[in-house]
Amino acid sequence: MSFKDLGISQNLIKGLEEMNIKEPTKIQTAVIPYLLNNSGDLVAQAQTGTGKTAAFGLPILQRINLKDDKIQAVIIAPTRELCQQIAKQLFKFTKYSDKIFTEAVYGGAKIEGQIQALRRPTHILVATPGRLTDLIRRKAVDIRQANTVVLDEADEMLSMGFKKDLEFIFQSMPHKKNIWLFSATIPTDIKYLIKKYLDPHAHHIQASGNGIVNENINHQYVPCDKDEKMAVLQYFLKTQKNERGVIFCNTKVAARALYEQLSARKQSVGILEGDMHQKDRDKMLRAFKGNKSDLLIATDVAARGIDIADLAFVVHYEIPRQIDYYIHRSGRTARAGKQGISMALVTKNDLHQLQKIETELGIKMKKVPFA
Repeated sequence: MSFKDLGISQNLIKGLEEMNIKEPTKIQTAVIPYLLNNSGDLVAQAQTGTGKTAAFGLPILQRINLKDDKIQAVIIAPTRELCQQIAKQLFKFTKYSDKIFTEAVYGGAKIEGQIQALRRPTHILVATPGRLTDLIRRKAVDIRQANTVVLDEADEMLSMGFKKDLEFIFQSMPHKKNIWLFSATIPTDIKYLIKKYLDPHAHHIQASGNGIVNENINHQYVPCDKDEKMAVLQYFLKTQKNERGVIFCNTKVAARALYEQLSARKQSVGILEGDMHQKDRDKMLRAFKGNKSDLLIATDVAARGIDIADLAFVVHYEIPRQIDYYIHRSGRTARAGKQGISMALVTKNDLHQLQKIETELGIKMKKVPFA
């Protein structure tokens, strides 16, 4: 199917084509016609990198009443980076459309400047939960007239501790909204939110298969001892030649140690970990996105919300303790219909967790011997 078949306007299609987006993904094909032709709540389960921003963004843009300068849609996302990315994409989608005003607000930036920006006409607000809560409490933003609320990466928001903020936001919007919840996984906390705030007859959509894991990812693992990991990693990186990827560790200490080891070996590498200042985090991300570094070492929390195009692989230097983390880590590669590798370095103590990941996600990880 084409975007025209899905009901998207020609002006928006022109903007998509300029971004080289020509064919809808599975989640877009499933979600867009439903949102254009129905009101009510939606729960959509789809892996990160499958085109969710266009899936909810295009129907929102097409529904905007340009004669009304109040906030008509609120998109809530877990991180500053994801908010910036969503706002940027919506702007690009509307290059050939009538002017639709989108504003992004998030922590890590001065709130005074954001308050000033919100005094201008705003049709769509993209926000992190914490900053939106702060702005509502200061009476600096009015979202009561919004008719659509999107929760993007809902499972990540809850795992980051934003449950109370989300509840406060919902309680600040007295009349009934269309709530569109997008999540890679549906853990207990998400089920609680759905039961409490969404219509019991909310429409449910899964992108494909079990809706959990991107089918374009090639899942692999290398059995090795702990003291062999660096040698295995270096061998794997050589097989990838000039490709780029993210290497995940479970702790800040492990991430920092690996960063220092690879830097000492003259690898072109950056790092994201929880103790970094925002300016250092931004600097590392700019370098990686700008192809000034080939590798990025990250912890799970620090990597939330980042979206970097054309990553060929993800390495689990330490196998994640939570299955949700494996989903989100792996979803950094094989984006926008491309292929990617998810490679885990697995010790004997990790084998049980490996089997658990395979069973719960319905995947089979290919064993790759270390030469």
